[in-house]
Amino acid sequence: MTASEAKQQHSSLYLEVCSQNEEPRLPLHTSIVLFLFSYCECKTFKVFLVSNKPTSSEPLRSQLPVSLDASDIQLEALPQLVKGCRLPAVLDETGSLCRAGLAVVLRHIINKTIEADPSRNDVLALLGFKKTCLKACAEVSKWTRLCEIGIPSAVEEHLRNPTDQYQQLPLSILTLERRLAEPVKVHNDDKIRRQKLQEQRQNEKNEPPESQGNLDSESKPGQVCDGLELRAALAKLSVDSVPALTTRENSEIRKVKTTDLPPLEHVFAEGLYFTLTDVVLLPCIYQYLCSLRTHAASTLHHLPHLLRWYSRVQEVPGVLRAAKACGILLSDTRVPTSGLPEPSAEDNPATLLLQEEGQEVTTQLPFVGGPRPTITKLKENGIESVFAPHPCPSWTLPWDSLPGAINPTEGKMSNIRAVRKMQQLNNLVAMVAELARPGYTIVDFCSGTGHVGIVLAHTLPDCQVILIENKEESLVRAQSRSTQLGLKNIGFIQANLDYFTGPFQIGVALHACGVATDMVMEHCIQAGAAFVISPCCYGFIQNAVKFKFPKSKQFEETLTYKEHMILCRFADQTAIQLPPERRLIGKQCMGLVDLDRSWAAETHGYSVRVMTMEPESCSPKNNMLVGRPPQKSGHEVIAREVEAPVHN
Repeated sequence: MTASEAKQQHSSLYLEVCSQNEEPRLPLHTSIVLFLFSYCECKTFKVFLVSNKPTSSEPLRSQLPVSLDASDIQLEALPQLVKGCRLPAVLDETGSLCRAGLAVVLRHIINKTIEADPSRNDVLALLGFKKTCLKACAEVSKWTRLCEIGIPSAVEEHLRNPTDQYQQLPLSILTLERRLAEPVKVHNDDKIRRQKLQEQRQNEKNEPPESQGNLDSESKPGQVCDGLELRAALAKLSVDSVPALTTRENSEIRKVKTTDLPPLEHVFAEGLYFTLTDVVLLPCIYQYLCSLRTHAASTLHHLPHLLRWYSRVQEVPGVLRAAKACGILLSDTRVPTSGLPEPSAEDNPATLLLQEEGQEVTTQLPFVGGPRPTITKLKENGIESVFAPHPCPSWTLPWDSLPGAINPTEGKMSNIRAVRKMQQLNNLVAMVAELARPGYTIVDFCSGTGHVGIVLAHTLPDCQVILIENKEESLVRAQSRSTQLGLKNIGFIQANLDYFTGPFQIGVALHACGVATDMVMEHCIQAGAAFVISPCCYGFIQNAVKFKFPKSKQFEETLTYKEHMILCRFADQTAIQLPPERRLIGKQCMGLVDLDRSWAAETHGYSVRVMTMEPESCSPKNNMLVGRPPQKSGHEVIAREVEAPVHN
C-alpha cells in the first residue's frame, strides 16, 4: 500500500443492529452515534452495521443519514479486537487500536471532525469546559453512568415492556429531572450570577438594564423575563460574535456575598451550554416521549424541567437538521411546557426518587481518629496483615540487551524514577511469566503508555497481549512505541473496563488507582483469569456501583464501612519522606485492605497471594496481589501444577 493510499483509508465504525419481532431495529446507542454523526456532518469513517444474523439494513434506511456510507456485517465476521468489545466501536486504519463504548466513540467522532475541519467550533464546544464532557468513566462517575448507561438502558427497557410503566417513571428519568431542577454550577459563575442580580434589581425598578446588550445585542422588550441563562446559552450558540462586557457592576452589586447571589438555572443538561450530554439524551428522551403519546398528561406533569430542556435543545442550530436526517421527527413530540398540572408535594420528582430508591440520601461523616483502634479491633478478631514470600526476589529482565523503546530510561521520567519503574516491571513480568502458557491472551488493564504490556509482548512472543486504557493520549503513545519495536502480538483498546468482553487468561495492572484494582479483579474473576495486580491510591477507595467495602465476610463482620475507610486513608501514608513508624502503620493498613480483597476473591475459588515487590524501595505502593483461578479439568490441573520456567 502506498503512503497516499494509506492516508485515504478511513477508520471503521461498528454500530449494532438488533431485531424486534424479526425486524431489524437500531438500539438507542446506535441512534445516538448516528445523530452525532449527522450533527457533525462527519465523513471520516467507513460505517458497518453489525447484526448477529443475516439481515439487510435496507428497512432502516430512513433512520440513516443519506450521506452515510454504510455496509452490513455479521457478528462473526468482525475483526478480533472489535469482537472482544461492546459496540459501538471504532477500529483505526492500522487495525491494532480499537475504541469502544458510547462516550469514547462519541468523543472520538468529535475529535476527528475537528481534525478534518478546525473551523467547526460548534462541534468543539460539545466537549464542554476543558474538553471533559463525559470523559470520566462510568464506573466512577455517577453522571457519566446516568447519561451513558442509565437513561439509554431505562428507555430501552421501557420500550420493551411498556405495560404499567406509564404510572411509574423510570428511576434514571427521575434522577435527570432532579438534576435539571438543581442550581447550575459552572466555571467562573460569580460573574454571571452578579449580572443576574443586577438585572433582577433593575427589573424590579422597571428600569432598562444597563448591561442587557452584553449577552444579546438585539434584545427585545421583555426579554429579561426569558432569563439571563437562556440568553447566555443562545448567545454562545450564535455564529455572530458576542459583545464583550462593557460595564462593571455597581459597587452595591460587587459587595454582595457569593452565598447571597441568585442561583443559575439549567438551560441544557450540564448547565448553560449545549454539550455532548445533550446529544446523548435527545434520542433517548425522544423515544421515551414517543411511547407516552396517549398518556402524556398523566405522566409528564412530573417532568417540567425535562420538558423545558427538550424544547430548548430543539432551538440549537443544526439539531433539527441532524435529527430529521436520522428519522427523529422532533415535531411529532412537541409537548407544551405550560398548562400541565403541577406535581403535588407527595409526588414531586425528589419524593418519587427517594421512594423508588427506598432510602434517604445521607452525607458521609468526616474521618475521626487514627488507624490504631481499627488495627487493634481486627487483631482481637484474629485478623492481621500477612505477606507471602516473594518466589523470585532477585529475578530481573535483561535490561541491557532489550531494545531502547522498551526501557523506561528512554522516556521522559528521571533516572531514579526509571530505575524504580524497571524494578516494578521485574516483579510483574516474573509473576506473569510464571502463570503464562503459549497461546494465552494477557490483558494489561489501565495500561497507560504501555510499560507493562509492551515488555510482556516482547518477553512472551507466544502470547497475545492487549492493552486497555481510557486515556487516548497514553494509548496512542503506547501504540507508537509498539510500532517502533515491530511487535505483532499486541493490540490496543481505548475503553472503560466494562466495555471489554473478550476472553483472556491473565489480567495484569501496575498501580491501578483506588477501586480500579477491584474492577480489574472483578473482571478477571468473571473471565476465570489469573491476575497480577499492584494496587495504588488506597485513599480513593469508596463504595461504588459494583463494590461495597469491606468486601470479605470476615472484614464485614468486624469493621464498619467508616472503619474500613480509615484503613484505606492511612494505607496511603507510606511515602519515603514520612517517619518510619508512620510508614510501618501505612504498610500494615495496605496489607489489611489487600487481605480483605484477597479473601473476597477466594470465595470464588481463587488462590491469592499478597506479597511485597522486591526491593521494597521500588515504590511506596509495593504490594502485589497474585491470584490463580480455581482448577477445572485434569489437563489444566497438570498444567498449573507444573511451574513454568521464568522467561529470560
